[in-house]
Amino acid sequence: SASRVLTREELEAREQAFKKEKEAIVDAVTKRKKVMKQKEMARRNSEKLSDLEEAAQERAQSLLQRANALRMEQEEELKDMSKIILNAKCHAIRDAQILEKQLIQRELDAEERRLDQMMEVERQKSIQRQEELDRKRREERIRGRRHIVEQMEKNQEERSLLMEQREQEKEQMLGYMEQLQEEDLRDMERRHQEKLKMQAEIKRINDENQKQKAELLAQEKLADQMVMEFTKKKMAREAEFEAEQERIRREKEKEITRLRAMQEKVQDYQAEQDALRAKRNQEVADREWRRKEKENAQKKMETEAKLRSSRLEQVAFKEHSLAVQVQRDRDEFERILRAQREQIEKERLEEEKKATGRLWHANELRRQVRENQQKQVQDRIATFEEGRRLKEEAQKRRERIDGIKKKKMEELRATGLPEKYCIEAERKANILPAASVN
Repeated sequence: SASRVLTREELEAREQAFKKEKEAIVDAVTKRKKVMKQKEMARRNSEKLSDLEEAAQERAQSLLQRANALRMEQEEELKDMSKIILNAKCHAIRDAQILEKQLIQRELDAEERRLDQMMEVERQKSIQRQEELDRKRREERIRGRRHIVEQMEKNQEERSLLMEQREQEKEQMLGYMEQLQEEDLRDMERRHQEKLKMQAEIKRINDENQKQKAELLAQEKLADQMVMEFTKKKMAREAEFEAEQERIRREKEKEITRLRAMQEKVQDYQAEQDALRAKRNQEVADREWRRKEKENAQKKMETEAKLRSSRLEQVAFKEHSLAVQVQRDRDEFERILRAQREQIEKERLEEEKKATGRLWHANELRRQVRENQQKQVQDRIATFEEGRRLKEEAQKRRERIDGIKKKKMEELRATGLPEKYCIEAERKANILPAASVN
C-alpha cells in the first residue's frame, strides 16, 4: 500500500531510475545538439534567394567586403593580432565549455545530493510517522483488549453471582422439600393415631356387642372367633399399610427433587360379621378417611404443580435474562471490534492519502528539477552553439587566409622565383603555427 515505508532496496532502485533518467536527458541533449547542427548546416546549404538581382548584388557586396577584409589581413600586425584573438577566443570557448560542463555536473551532483537528503529526511519522517502510528495502534489494541477483558470479568462475576443465586434457590427449594416431607411424615403419624383411635372405638363397639350377646354361648364363641379373626386381619392390614407407608417414604426420599404426588392406597376391608352396626361404622370411618386422604393428596399435588410451574418460570426467566445479557455482551464486543477496525481503516486511508501527497510533492520537485535542468541544458546548448558558430567562422577565415597564402605562393612561383625563396616565404607565412585553431 502507499503507506508502506520504502526499503533501502526500493530507495536504491529509485536512485538508479533517477540516474538513468538523468543520463537519458543528457543523451537526448547530445542528440538534439547533433540534430540542430545538421539542421543548421542543411539550412545554410539550402538557403537560396529567388531574386537573381538581389543575389548578384549580395554577392558583389560580399566580394567587396571580402576584398576589404583581405587587404586588412595583408597587414602583418592585424593578421597576427586576428590570429591571436581568434586563437584566444577558441581557447576561451573551449575552457568555458569545460567549465560549464563541470558546473552542470556539480549542479547535478548537488541537486542529486539535495534530493537524496530530502528523500532521506522524508524517509525518516515517514518511519517516525509509521512508528507513531504503530504505537498508537498498539495502545488502542491494548485498551480494546483491556476493555474486553474487563467486560468479560464483569460478565463472569455476574454469572458467578447468578450461579450463587441459583445454588441458594436450590438449597431453599431442597429445604422446602424437606419441610414438606416432614409435614407428610407428621400427617402420616397423625393419620396413624386417628386410625388407632378408630380401631379402639371399633374395639369398644365390638366389646359392647359381645356383652349384648353374652347370653348365647355359641354366639359368644363365634363372636370371639370373629373378633380374633378380625383382629388378625386388621393387624395384617395395618402391617401391610405400614410397609406401604415405609415404601412410599423411601420413594419420596429417593425422588425428593420431583416431589411426585403421593398416592396412598389403603384398602381397609373389614369383615364385620359380628355386628352390622360396627360394620357400618367402620365403613363410614374408612370412607371418611379415604376422602380426607384424597383431598389432602389432591391439594398436595396442586401445590407441587404450582411450585414446579413457578420454578420452571423462574428458571426460564433466568435463562432468558442470561441469554439476553450474553447477546448484549457479544453485541458490545462486536461493536468495539468493528469500531477499532473502522478506526484502523480510517487511519490507513489517511496515511495513504498523506503518502500520495508526499509522492506527488516529490514528483513535483523532480519535475521542477528536470525543467530547471532542461532549461540550463538549453541555455548551455545556446552558448555552445554560439561558440561553435564562432569557431566555424574562425576556421573558415583561417581556410580563406590559407587559400590566399597558397594562391600568393603559386603566383610567386609563377614569376619564376627560385624554389628556395618560395620555401622561405612559406616558412615566414607560417611564423605562428601554434596560434592556429586546435
